[in-house]
Amino acid sequence: MTDPTLSVVILNWNTRELVLACLRALFAESPRHPREVIVVDNGSHDGSADAIASSFPQVVLLRNAENRLYSAGNNQGAAVARGEFVCTLNSDTEVREGALDGLVDFLQANNDYGGVAPKLVDPDGTVQRACQRFPSLLSALCFDSWFGKWWPGSWIQARYLMSDFDHLTSRDVPQPPGACFVMRRAEWLRYGGLDEDLSLFFNDVDLSKRLFSDGRKVRYSVAAEVMHHRGASTKCFARMLVIWHKNRIAYYRKHYGSWSVLWLRLCVRLRICEERIKIEHRCKNDPERRAAELAFLQTQIRELRAP
Repeated sequence: MTDPTLSVVILNWNTRELVLACLRALFAESPRHPREVIVVDNGSHDGSADAIASSFPQVVLLRNAENRLYSAGNNQGAAVARGEFVCTLNSDTEVREGALDGLVDFLQANNDYGGVAPKLVDPDGTVQRACQRFPSLLSALCFDSWFGKWWPGSWIQARYLMSDFDHLTSRDVPQPPGACFVMRRAEWLRYGGLDEDLSLFFNDVDLSKRLFSDGRKVRYSVAAEVMHHRGASTKCFARMLVIWHKNRIAYYRKHYGSWSVLWLRLCVRLRICEERIKIEHRCKNDPERRAAELAFLQTQIRELRAP
């Protein structure tokens, strides 16, 4: 059997209809570059795995008994890949015709690039402005907080979110969205894939950072288009916020050193204080709702402090 040029790795967790739509889009075209499709089902309980096996028997289907989360699941799929290139593709995406071929073409023609990502669009065609610069110590303070609402915090946040880039032209970027990302499999293996200490979040940021540190460029290509529903799995994951904070701390520890954890914890404490003030203001005429929201916040704090 001839090895494929591209291995597409899709991680699925309880997105049955979306992952079936994703696979339909992949198999609707006749790609120029031979490809294989690998789906890792992360212990779904919505019948996803059986539906995939029934509708797409040509897919390499790996069934996990439990949710191994994003990094471990993608690494598991990439470990059995045979292609020269590997594409990590979210289950809530639908690739437009020729998109993946175009990304492979780009890497074949540009050996100095470590990865390439497509333009992402909403179902209504709106371009998702999802590329970002790498997180800084100041962006940790300003992101999703009052500090980011006024200058200079607003400037720090806008710079981090690349608000100066309209995402309508191709260019090199520090960190593209991870919903669809193509790189050489040999390079993926050399880097060890995604860092599993960053189980659900910041793993794509970390991979881009490692490429950047080694002088490997990353391209955002508007010629390739992928429709993206945004966060279909994570929005159903109850512990998402806690894991996001823990993964963010792990990212900063890795790239800024252990001392940065103290700074991150201070940022989290300030954000908790802000949230308490918001709850008091929002629920000042509803003591029952106030008590419930404060109790939920306290539960989140306990989980965040847990090992």
